[in-house]
Amino acid sequence: MKLKKWNIIENLNSPEIRKEYLTQVLNDGDLDEIKRALFYVSKAEGIEVVAKKAKLNRESFYKMFKEGSKPRFESIYKILQALNIKLVVAS
Repeated sequence: MKLKKWNIIENLNSPEIRKEYLTQVLNDGDLDEIKRALFYVSKAEGIEVVAKKAKLNRESFYKMFKEGSKPRFESIYKILQALNIKLVVAS
C-alpha cells in the first residue's frame, strides 16, 4: 500500500473549515503556528486573491510568512479582513 502525503491546504476546502482551523490554532498555537496557519488559509483561498484584497503585493505577502519574519500587526489585520475573519475578544 502506498500512502499519499497529507496536504493541509487541500483539506481547507470551505470557509467554515478554514475558520474553524484558525480558531483552533489561535486557541492553542504559538505565534509561529498562527502565522503558518494564516499562510495555509491564504493559500487555500488563493494567495493572489488574498494579497489583492489586502492591498499587499505578492512578494511582500510571501516575505511576511518566511520563517523568522516579524510581520506588522497592520499587515496581519489586512489579511484577516481579506479572508473575512473578524477578531473577537472573549473571556
